[in-house]
Amino acid sequence: MTTEVAEKLYYRIGEVEALTAVPAYVLRYWESEFKLLRPKKNPAGQRLYRPRDLELVQRIKTLLYDERLTLEGAKKRLIAESRRTDQLELGMKEVAYAEALRRIRARLGTLRARLGS
Repeated sequence: MTTEVAEKLYYRIGEVEALTAVPAYVLRYWESEFKLLRPKKNPAGQRLYRPRDLELVQRIKTLLYDERLTLEGAKKRLIAESRRTDQLELGMKEVAYAEALRRIRARLGTLRARLGS
């Protein structure tokens, strides 16, 4: 993704069409097929894609056009990938929490020793 793309917070469907070379009608269809692709809508009803939505559109395009997966196959692959990412993030949080608990226990042990003397 270029720097220009990464700098914007939201993109309209026409911009996404130009950046990804996926027609707007295909993007709207993919929204109905892929639960992970849910761009926000502004009060006027226009779709607003975030940078992560753009990445997802590119990933879907790769799965369907380059890897030649069916819609069902692409859905399954995306779900599996999102689960792996969620598990990785959860694992990272567990490690951070465990480290914080170790530091707290060490500080409490130090305090206990000072109070005991």
